[in-house]
Amino acid sequence: MHHSLPNVLLAIPAFNEEATIARVVEQALPHRGSSIREILVIDDASTDTTRDILPHLPVEVLRHARNRGYGRSLIDAFGIAIRERYDWVITMDADGQHEPFWIPTFVHAASGQDADVISGSRYLRAQSGDEPPPDRKRINRLLTRELNDRLSGCWGTTLTDAFCGFKAYRVQSLRRLRLSEQGYAFPMQFWVQAAAMGLRVRELPVRRIYTGAVRSFGHGLDEPTHRLAVYRDVMHRELRRWAAQLPQSALMGAKMLEGPVLPAASGVLQAGQRDLGAGFGSGLGSGSGLASGLYE
Repeated sequence: MHHSLPNVLLAIPAFNEEATIARVVEQALPHRGSSIREILVIDDASTDTTRDILPHLPVEVLRHARNRGYGRSLIDAFGIAIRERYDWVITMDADGQHEPFWIPTFVHAASGQDADVISGSRYLRAQSGDEPPPDRKRINRLLTRELNDRLSGCWGTTLTDAFCGFKAYRVQSLRRLRLSEQGYAFPMQFWVQAAAMGLRVRELPVRRIYTGAVRSFGHGLDEPTHRLAVYRDVMHRELRRWAAQLPQSALMGAKMLEGPVLPAASGVLQAGQRDLGAGFGSGLGSGSGLASGLYE
């Protein structure tokens, strides 16, 4: 059956990517107009020449006035996709680990009606790609397994890669989420909320590429044991917040950290939550484009 192509925004979070950002954008540009409508780069207050390179590229740019984190960059991209009435938003990294070659595959998958999240996986199929640093592979494996044990029945699939940032999100489904995690633990919050809201998930295989084995996570997360603990704490916090929308089996053995519990079938924002579709116009440059200049 033929499906018309959806209206898609490609969002590329970037922080200090002077070595790769121009190449990544140039490889994505041929897909604009055919697979995607617009390309948005979210510059998370880069301190290298990324900020000087971006104005010379034919893309929309959203620049944070100060470093806000990977998760915040995604949340801001989602807000723009909602405000600008896109059907889907595809996210990919700026460091060369995600190949724009795969964009049409994501768009084709998005043209169906069987998924709300299409998640790239570097482990769905056996491949001879780069081997990840051992600590990253271990943390990914442990948390992907725990998420599956708790939540796979809610998504309608079993994940093989909880941390791949190459994804396509149905924008209408994003409206239902209450995302706030600003750092690298963002996927833990996202997967729990996706399960609580009953979002349908499917994976697509993508090539495994690692370009920066010594890349820093910042904020004390370079130490693997601490990073695993932080990620798991975010997951368990979200399990508590959304306990009323999750099966009891999802909560077995979880660390029930202190925090608010959201009522079942809540469609109302709770204190401290942010509506992704509201307030994303302020601080953005005016004109025909999506965004330009600073965003605090």
